[in-house]
Amino acid sequence: MKLHWSPASPYVRKVMVCAHALGLSDQMYWVRSRVAPTRTNVQLMEENPLNKIPTLVTDDGQVLYDSRVICEYLDMLAGGGMLFPADPDRRWQALTWQALADGLADIAVARRDEYYRGDGHRSIAHQKAFATKMTAALDLMERSAPALQKCGLNIGTIAIGVALGYLDFRPVGEAWREGRPALSAWEAEFSQRPAMLATPLKDQGAPPKIPFYTME
Repeated sequence: MKLHWSPASPYVRKVMVCAHALGLSDQMYWVRSRVAPTRTNVQLMEENPLNKIPTLVTDDGQVLYDSRVICEYLDMLAGGGMLFPADPDRRWQALTWQALADGLADIAVARRDEYYRGDGHRSIAHQKAFATKMTAALDLMERSAPALQKCGLNIGTIAIGVALGYLDFRPVGEAWREGRPALSAWEAEFSQRPAMLATPLKDQGAPPKIPFYTME
């Protein structure tokens, strides 16, 4: 299987964590595909017209995207029910956690892009709204920490662990651990799982710290 990837993408990392946890990483090869909101990748767009990573090309030539689809495909490939629980209650909880975590990563990426528009072009209203949503998402994760602790490894806990790791990797101003002791303790333990340690986010340079805006 071929995976279009970037070492700095939280969505790619989520796929890679799943692949490692399911024992499928040795069945994949990685193609470094550079993309950005204003940068199209002609080779990638031949397989994914949305110009997004991750994109997976299966052994039979089927093209899958986005990360949610790819992760569920990998789980099916490994036999099913490994990271996507079969029990309805546990499944919907895991999928909702995944949506929450992916949404948090979406906001972090959008907020960073807004910052890089430069002085005179940034929307302070957008940045404040991003900050408010991120705070609310993190507070819900804090309240969910006891349930996260009980669930072990599934697509929901993986997505949350990856999203929190991305906030450390691409800091957008939040000291997200402050006031969230349960979530902080859970993340510290979860980040040491072999599949997480095997898939660190990487970059060639540290970005500038992005100001944190709060709603007055």
